[in-house]
Amino acid sequence: MNRLTTSAGEHTLTRFPEDPRDQLRAWDASDEYLLRQLAEDGTDLSGSVAVLGDRWGALTTVLAAHRPARLAQLTDSYLTQRATRANLARSGADGAAVRLLTTRDAPPERIDVLLVRVPKSLALLEDQLHRVAPALHAGSVVVGTGMVKEIHTSTLKLFERIVGPTRTSLAVKKARLIFSTPDPALARTPSPWPLRYDLPDDVGAVSGRTVVNHAGVFCADRLDIGTRFFLRHLPGERGPRRIVDLGCGNGVVGTAAALAHPDAEVVFTDESFQAVESARETYAANVGTGAGARFLVGDGLVDLPAESADLVLNNPPFHTHQATTDRTARRMFSGARAALRPGGELWVVGNRHLGYHVTLRRIFGNSELVASDPKFVVLRAVKR
Repeated sequence: MNRLTTSAGEHTLTRFPEDPRDQLRAWDASDEYLLRQLAEDGTDLSGSVAVLGDRWGALTTVLAAHRPARLAQLTDSYLTQRATRANLARSGADGAAVRLLTTRDAPPERIDVLLVRVPKSLALLEDQLHRVAPALHAGSVVVGTGMVKEIHTSTLKLFERIVGPTRTSLAVKKARLIFSTPDPALARTPSPWPLRYDLPDDVGAVSGRTVVNHAGVFCADRLDIGTRFFLRHLPGERGPRRIVDLGCGNGVVGTAAALAHPDAEVVFTDESFQAVESARETYAANVGTGAGARFLVGDGLVDLPAESADLVLNNPPFHTHQATTDRTARRMFSGARAALRPGGELWVVGNRHLGYHVTLRRIFGNSELVASDPKFVVLRAVKR
């Protein structure tokens, strides 16, 4: 838990889920730079303010103290929404006065101030700028922020093409601001997302099938090599009744399991709203829209009843925004163990160097190598 001091006061902020051992802050120098610039410029924050891509709710929490007439946060992250609610409550803000919207929701109809925390995914930025641009007007203030390594020429070109004339600030503490002036004369075009592509012919049950990827979902225009390797080594006929695609992304792994086990229920879960919608559409394109699947946006397997799953399939991320960490993988593995029935199995694909076999042995007491190549391993752990 850390304290962020701004012109609007001091705020105690945390990430979600809260972990006293986690030394990572809920904000960075780019958030501080943006808030300081707004104060120095005397930006009018009394109207309709929208925050896009706020990572842990730091910007939203500070802005709530200014009591704008309308304040909305738009995020692709369920964990960000949970962190924002907690941080707003801790600051004493009226949570009901802040609209917490997802990237799948309709944005506000009018935006006087748009603040953009530049996301890691350029595709997600493109998609979201297309969605909010119609709400901007000639007097709207648009300011983006990010660390220098996150802002590229391609980033600025997106603002220029979708919003209007764009310039950048000097770098301060390795952070930079983006100033964009809305141009009402710009032709409004729809977002090019989602993308659809066909899978190769050597990936098991989903060979030649169609994948749907919404903006921001990993490997938007092709099958990544780790998932490709996993699809070739998924468990065969074991008669599972409930299969979970944990961290489902575009849902290709869960869809492959559904095709291979047509009598099983498949649960697709991810903390990304874009990912779960991608999985829903990938499943519908290849299996149909029947009752054989559930789609959950949430914190891993927290919302799944204990000992209710037979098989969990997982390709865990090893980045949290710009930080490289195995924290998410460890939480996924622990959540899988709680959700599995005795005798149930967790199958994991990962880079060889990540050493997931050690973590699995700590959590499950066992780990078996199913398949490997020079880059990846597929591991199996059984709940005893």
